[in-house]
Amino acid sequence: MVWLQRLVWVLTVVMILGLITMVSVFVTRFPKAGPHEIILPEYLSLPADITPSAVTFGAGWVAIVDGGQRIIVFDSATMAEIGRLDIGAR
Repeated sequence: MVWLQRLVWVLTVVMILGLITMVSVFVTRFPKAGPHEIILPEYLSLPADITPSAVTFGAGWVAIVDGGQRIIVFDSATMAEIGRLDIGAR
């Protein structure tokens, strides 16, 4: 009977230590939510009428979503505009 009682105590302590370890890993390893702000590269200068809401980088191009209404594609080397695509509500 004493053996069973000690076994229960050991298992309880191990579970408590495991729970503490899991909570500490969740707190220290998961990133904190940052501001929802688009940070553009410094070499990218946009025309005044473009308000970026998303940026995508590809092989040789950069695509910018302008307020959810259109996608503007730029050449990544020269930053010359390659094309536009209207995606606004219909």
